[in-house]
Amino acid sequence: MKRWSWLLAFIPLVLGLLAAIYLWFIAKANPIAFLRIDLGSLAFVLGLGLSALVGAVFYIRLAWEQRRQAVLAKAADERRRFLRRLDHELKNPLTAIRAGLANLAGSPSEAARQEALDSVEAQALRLSRLAADLRKLAELEIRLVEHSPVDIPALLQEVFTLAQDQPGAGERHLTLTIPQAPWPLPKVSGDPDLLFLAVHNLLENALKFSRPGDTVELHASEDGTSLLIEVADTGPGIPGEEQPHVWEELYRGEAGRGVPGSGLGLALVRAIAERHNGQVSLRSRPGQGTVFTLRLPVG
Repeated sequence: MKRWSWLLAFIPLVLGLLAAIYLWFIAKANPIAFLRIDLGSLAFVLGLGLSALVGAVFYIRLAWEQRRQAVLAKAADERRRFLRRLDHELKNPLTAIRAGLANLAGSPSEAARQEALDSVEAQALRLSRLAADLRKLAELEIRLVEHSPVDIPALLQEVFTLAQDQPGAGERHLTLTIPQAPWPLPKVSGDPDLLFLAVHNLLENALKFSRPGDTVELHASEDGTSLLIEVADTGPGIPGEEQPHVWEELYRGEAGRGVPGSGLGLALVRAIAERHNGQVSLRSRPGQGTVFTLRLPVG
């Protein structure tokens, strides 16, 4: 049921008010009707009305409590899933660090010791990135979002330039399309740093999960009162059963296992879009590619 559907309850009141105005001020004659009722019938009608009112109150409270319990149960289930994934994400690098330290202690050669040190450093960096992304996600829930005019073409150009230096970018056909006709793209109101992070995460994801020789496109367009930023690739695509879950914290599909990353990139994108009164969505065809669309209100 839509949130504004409760306004339907005011329809009888509005109709009665309109009828009263007509009878009071417009109609030439306003007849008066008298109603006679015995006390027994009056008591019965009042009792029936009060019972209906009390029943309605109890029904509303019961429905609200059931909805609250459902929301709490869903939140608890999501928290359990998040903790299980966090345990998995922490266990792998910690195990690798312990193995690296053991190899470091027992390695007779300098080359073996350096390899163990490199492994420990890589896993420590992975943990650092995970902690940083978790902190960003937590801050988004309480952070006051800056609202200043953001030049989207300039922001996209900056993201695109940074992406060209990413590992594997030179092996993909990376393109940026910003329309200039019939008029430039409008500015959006928001936090430039957060919007930069959102677009960067989408583009980094496309580069990470596409293959050498694939095409990755970053383009923007205007759609009525919204500005669309799309990141498309010709990669392997996302299976249909995984698509609803890619926005969840620390979720990893089959293609994401073994790929470096915190598993929080798309969750951050969704949180940033929502804090800007926008939306983010995806379309994907396994074996053909994926399109992520960030929709932001103009103004």
